[in-house]
Amino acid sequence: MTQPLHDLKETPSQTAGPYVHIGCVPNRSGIAGVYPEDLGARLITGPVDGQQITLTGVVHDGAGAPLKDALLEIWQADAAGRFVAGDPRGPGDPHFTGWGRSASDGATGAYLFETVKPGRVPFRDGSLQAPHISLWIVARGINLGLQTRIYFADEPAANAEDPILTRIEHQRRIPTLLALPEGPDRYRFDVHLQGPQETIFFDF
Repeated sequence: MTQPLHDLKETPSQTAGPYVHIGCVPNRSGIAGVYPEDLGARLITGPVDGQQITLTGVVHDGAGAPLKDALLEIWQADAAGRFVAGDPRGPGDPHFTGWGRSASDGATGAYLFETVKPGRVPFRDGSLQAPHISLWIVARGINLGLQTRIYFADEPAANAEDPILTRIEHQRRIPTLLALPEGPDRYRFDVHLQGPQETIFFDF
C-alpha cells in the first residue's frame, strides 16, 4: 500500500556526479551514437576572423590536486567583440559559435578549447570591456555552477580600464583571472577552487 503524501517535499539537492558527463559529453564518456560529436566541442566552424587560440588549463581542488571530473563551458564574443546572436550591433562571425564545452581529462585534469581571442565588448555605460571569456564550471562537490571570467595577461592597457576588473576590491587577486601566454597562439588558465590562489568567482 502506498503511503499518502499530504504535501510535496523538496527534492534533495545533489552535486554534479557522473550523470552530467553522460548527458552533456556522451562521446567523451564513451557513449557513441547520441550525437555525431559532443555539443560545444567545436567553436570554430569555418574560416574565422581574428587570432585563433588554444586555451587550456586545469581546475584544482582545495588541496591543489587536479579535478579530473570537471565540466567547463565558455561563452564569448568573436574577434570583433560581437556575439553570434542578439548583438544590437549586428550578428557576429558566422563561422564562430561563441559557446563551447569541455570535460577535463580523466588522467591529467586538463581541459582544452580551440577558439578565437575575443574583441572588446561595450559595457552598459558605453565603456569598453577588456577582451574576456565567461567561464562556468561544474564538478563533484559543487552544488551550484561556478562563474568566473578569463582575461588575458598580454592586454594590460585594456585590463587597466575594464569596468569589471576596476571594481574588484582586492586588486592583488586580479592575477587569478588572467590567462598567461604559453607559446604562439596558446594561453593557460588554471582555476583554483580554494586556497591562497583561489580564483575570483562572480555572482552574475
